[in-house]
Amino acid sequence: MQLNLIRALLGLLLLIFSLTMLLPLGFAFYYREETLAAFLLAFTITAATGAALWLPKRGHQGQLRARDGFLITSLFWLVLGSFGALPLYFASQLDMTLTDAVFESVSGLTTTGATVITGLDALPKSLLYYRQQLQWLGGIGIIVIAIAILPMLGIGGMQLYKAETPGPMKDNKLTPRITSTAKVLFTIYLVMTIACALCYWLAGMTPFDALAHSFSTVAIGGFSTHDASMAYFENYAVLWIGSVFMLLAGVNFALHYFAFRDRSLLHYWRDSELKFFYAVIFVSCLVAAVLLLKVDGHFAALLGGRFDGEAWLDRISHGVFQVVSLATTTGFASTDYTAWPNLLPLFMFYLAFMGACAGSTGGGLKAIRLLLIIKQGYRELLRLVHPNAALPLKIGHRTVAESVVNAVWSFFAIYVMVFFALMLAVASTGVDYISAFGAVGATLNNLGPGLGDVAFNYASLPSTTKWILCLSMLLGRLEVFTLLVLFTPAFWRK
Repeated sequence: MQLNLIRALLGLLLLIFSLTMLLPLGFAFYYREETLAAFLLAFTITAATGAALWLPKRGHQGQLRARDGFLITSLFWLVLGSFGALPLYFASQLDMTLTDAVFESVSGLTTTGATVITGLDALPKSLLYYRQQLQWLGGIGIIVIAIAILPMLGIGGMQLYKAETPGPMKDNKLTPRITSTAKVLFTIYLVMTIACALCYWLAGMTPFDALAHSFSTVAIGGFSTHDASMAYFENYAVLWIGSVFMLLAGVNFALHYFAFRDRSLLHYWRDSELKFFYAVIFVSCLVAAVLLLKVDGHFAALLGGRFDGEAWLDRISHGVFQVVSLATTTGFASTDYTAWPNLLPLFMFYLAFMGACAGSTGGGLKAIRLLLIIKQGYRELLRLVHPNAALPLKIGHRTVAESVVNAVWSFFAIYVMVFFALMLAVASTGVDYISAFGAVGATLNNLGPGLGDVAFNYASLPSTTKWILCLSMLLGRLEVFTLLVLFTPAFWRK
């Protein structure tokens, strides 16, 4: 274990993170807000700590190994989640406890979107911007951004990339050098964010709201600058724009890169995971729209010769938006969907367990894992009929190695055990079972809104519960194994 190298790298990451606090500091200065002191103090503490860790070891050379990558990745989210809480804790306008500040910070950086804050509409713009920025930085992962400068320090970044990139197929690089890969990923992410902000602005959002919501849309985060979330705008165009960009952000970013490089959309069409993901979304949108129209009697009215175009547009727009929002683990709300027919809220919540594609900013199990589990289950059924047959498992035209299938099943087993352990832990703090199920499902899948008492806000939960859910968010963001491996004796043996 190269502790000196890890210490220097962690200090460098803190220094980079402190620089991002200058942007909300600029907002506070421009709007003459009282949060100026809070951001200045947080910046000073973060930068000083980063410098103290980095400067003594800045000349240390070395190559990160697999164990180093896992440790620095986990420490990255733990440390930045803690230091990211400082502006929220110091801001007198929020009057937050340390528990609430850390919860909000971790929720932002892990792109979960679970919040303990109410009265967003009255908050200073600097604080609103800072929350959105946390999600944007967490979406791409500051680690991936930092990889671009590691070669200057004589540090290889491939182990960080493997530990950070979600999904079961982690060894593929977009470009021959990991530094170039990080730059490509960040460029795609930035261009998508700018495009989303421009579309929101053209649809009627203010420039500030457009920028803020583009951050949380592309990051698949779900934070908003308004308590009512997307319902605040009462704009169908905003809902459709948000749906499109959430779907784009839920795609493996490698596909965006290859499509841009080759000037061809065939890469999207050939990808089995993407076709499966979009097929599930399409069918789910149909189910939601049909149920909403049926419950309100619009199908019966249509058969009777009456067509209410505004009502159809409303039901379809909200149905599609909420399905996409929850299925991609974004967590925006365009209406009080918990008041919809009982089947729909639970059905959409279950979609978050699948989540988005591997290599995207989304959470959940990832579509590729679910596709592999379904195909493996079907293969086992065939083996009952043909026990001696050779039945290779294929994704598209590629045969999937048995090691990958075993890894997916292992991940799923650990995921289920962690889910139930966390749910029991939350229930033991006095939270009812529905809310416990919803809270753990929402945080472990980095979704945000849950069920029961946590459908829209987590402020009412006990402090102990919030710390458990912080762990749940980190486990979800690090895809369980990256964090749990630190607790195995074998990891620490030389």
